[in-house]
Amino acid sequence: MTDVPHPAELGSFGSEDLNAVKRLQEAFHDIKQHLSKVIVGQDAVIEQLLIALFGRGHCILEGVPGLAKTLMISTLAKCMSLDFSRIQFTPDLMPSDITGTEVIQENRTTGQREFKFLQGPLFASVILADEINRTPPKTQAALLEAMQERQVTVGRNRHPLPDPFFVLATQNPIEQEGTYPLPEAQQDRFMFKIFVNYPSFKEEFEIARRTTSAPFEDLKPVLAGEQILELQQLVRRVPISDHLVNYTLALVRQTRVGQPGIPDFITEWLAWGAGPRAVQYLILGAKARALLYGRTHVQTEDLQALALPVLRHRLLTNFTAASEGVTSDTVVQKLVEVTPARESELTQDPRFQKIFAT
Repeated sequence: MTDVPHPAELGSFGSEDLNAVKRLQEAFHDIKQHLSKVIVGQDAVIEQLLIALFGRGHCILEGVPGLAKTLMISTLAKCMSLDFSRIQFTPDLMPSDITGTEVIQENRTTGQREFKFLQGPLFASVILADEINRTPPKTQAALLEAMQERQVTVGRNRHPLPDPFFVLATQNPIEQEGTYPLPEAQQDRFMFKIFVNYPSFKEEFEIARRTTSAPFEDLKPVLAGEQILELQQLVRRVPISDHLVNYTLALVRQTRVGQPGIPDFITEWLAWGAGPRAVQYLILGAKARALLYGRTHVQTEDLQALALPVLRHRLLTNFTAASEGVTSDTVVQKLVEVTPARESELTQDPRFQKIFAT
């Protein structure tokens, strides 16, 4: 196997970095332990949220009402000593309601009137965009610049947002009346799309017992904003072998309809595939996951574990897939199955040679 990079690539990790990896792993376990006092189960969701945070990305959480999506996000912000802001998206919400607006005020010193910018709820480190598909595209688009550039433009002035900056949007999958589904271009800005599923019987039993008794204890912050920024920079220095970059490209490029070498089921089920941002987020997520598990290099399992949350909202299925009950998750799982993990198998397969040659 060639998952482990060449020793020269590991030279970028000094003793201080290795200590930082240990601190990150300890913080990961501490945060999960703190969250377990409030949130029952949902370990995979919590892990993916932390991976996105340390990978400097944003997330969409999709699940039916009552699964503690809002509580999970607000509790996560408390565990990290970060400013938290909740925005309830409604059909009448305007862009200035979330970005902020300029008002005219009189300068008491000069007596002249001048514009002053009043910050909106976007100016926080953790943003909960609750039911983002409830608001019209004009207001949804106000998030685009904030998510990508980490700033907002009002009038002729640009206002930087705090760093770290983490947007968590929620969607309700069962109610579609009066909603405005996010366009593909905006969904592509989110690193992960995370499904929040129903709890198991034992988990729901514990939820019923906890939430109907005494309130839970106050949580103590585990990480500060400055520490999170340091760990975000550490993630980018995690080495990844050329083979795993090729493996990532193979996964993503196979989703592009009309390209040579793609599997037949892609042509049959997909109308549109993933772009280069999927490759970037899959690699960054894999690097962050490796650190959370105490490793200083990426392995194939990291990429495979994150293929679903990275790709599911970037694949557009067609009518044939819908009629057969095939979802984007089905397509991603099948892609992982048909893509060989070994370097020799990947490079010698004629089908992947066509994919790499285009």
